[in-house]
Amino acid sequence: MTDDAADDGLRLTRSALAAESPLTSDDALESWLRERAVAHDFDVTLSALSELDGWFFEPEYGDLVHRSGRFFSIEGLRVNVGESGWDQPIINQPETGILGILVKEFDGVLHCLMQAKMEPGNVNVIQLSPTVQATHSNYTGVHGGQPTPYVEYFRAPRPGRVLVDTLQSEQGSWFLRKRNRNIVVETTEDVPEHEDYRWLTLGQVLRLLTVDNAVNMDARTVLSCMPFAAPPESGTEDGYRAALRRSIDHAPGRHSTQEVLGLLTEQRVVQRHVQRRIPLGQVAGWDCSDKEITHEDGRYFRIVGAHVKAANREVGRWSQPLLEPRGPEVSAFLTKEFDGVLHLLARARTEAGSLAGAELAPTVQCSPGDLRGLSSPPYLEEVLAATGDRVRYDSMQSEEGGRFYHAQNRYLIVEAGEDTPADAPDGFLWITVGQAMDLLKHSNYLNVQARSLIAALHTTW
Repeated sequence: MTDDAADDGLRLTRSALAAESPLTSDDALESWLRERAVAHDFDVTLSALSELDGWFFEPEYGDLVHRSGRFFSIEGLRVNVGESGWDQPIINQPETGILGILVKEFDGVLHCLMQAKMEPGNVNVIQLSPTVQATHSNYTGVHGGQPTPYVEYFRAPRPGRVLVDTLQSEQGSWFLRKRNRNIVVETTEDVPEHEDYRWLTLGQVLRLLTVDNAVNMDARTVLSCMPFAAPPESGTEDGYRAALRRSIDHAPGRHSTQEVLGLLTEQRVVQRHVQRRIPLGQVAGWDCSDKEITHEDGRYFRIVGAHVKAANREVGRWSQPLLEPRGPEVSAFLTKEFDGVLHLLARARTEAGSLAGAELAPTVQCSPGDLRGLSSPPYLEEVLAATGDRVRYDSMQSEEGGRFYHAQNRYLIVEAGEDTPADAPDGFLWITVGQAMDLLKHSNYLNVQARSLIAALHTTW
């Protein structure tokens, strides 16, 4: 690690331990979020897909597309993973967006410029978001709307110093090969103020991450990529926090990073992943109508239409399809100490729209409502049965509200029971937090659910 990188890690950790800010008190933060939720005229009305302005089912293949040929489309996908195969609709958005957080020092402490942002699919409309959260179509003005605030800090040549810059995947079960640029830029300049933005310490942001549906998915994924240093040793910390500190501090794990990468590569070969785009109208097991697209058994998700009004967005009114899951997902990491170092039990998981095949996912990642008549995945029962101090993190968090409607998942970090075997089953392995953070410097190693949990893990210091 270079001296600059080590110093950046210490500065990020110092900010994460700063519970208050001289710029925005906790009371002011809560008042601001409440104020932003009512300051603008927001409305989302669900509708039939055939009623969406500018959207139509393409005659030859039946895909749901926008008349501009831009933004995104709903298409059909035929998938094989190992011995399993299925058809499904999927969102195809062949462009790379920007998820960027601007940071600046105030009184010697790094602050993040965070946005109170409305997304049409949010269960509570306003959530804390990155400084910039924009698709390529948005920030290049394809929609003909207002420019994206502060985007100049994240596009070359940019006025600032880059602390994080990496491409990371989106939900592989719902997006086709989708990635966004996760970027953190430090500035020393005076930054213009905006009523929808506030400077917050990382400690304030992480505290909000313990609240249901307060910090959106795009902010969580950028937070997970930040190279925090280990927090300083505390005379009052319990064994769990001491083990976590060592894990962040790159204490040796059960497996070397090369062994972790080797297992992931092996699983990418074993979980042979074949994708073939097919006409939406030919997707087996799904009903496509002018009203909605839905699974014949009522499982998984449906595609619905929405008319949106949002006074503080680049465009004030628009229509679009949204993917609505049938129920919440459970995403959980089991943790266990080995030689005084906290480890996470990760699973190599391939999803329908994955770009590079298997990525490291949480120990458990499933929608219990879709398991009717099926056996439960490994460790689900242990995670859901855990109580008391074994549960280190437990909250409901929203997924990306720009494409998904009321998608809430339960995120948990749970200490494994004493009888949980140290030897992991095939496709699982124990990794340290430091190894996960190192892998997040690169692309396509941890999926978006795992990244949300890495961000959540930093709230347990």
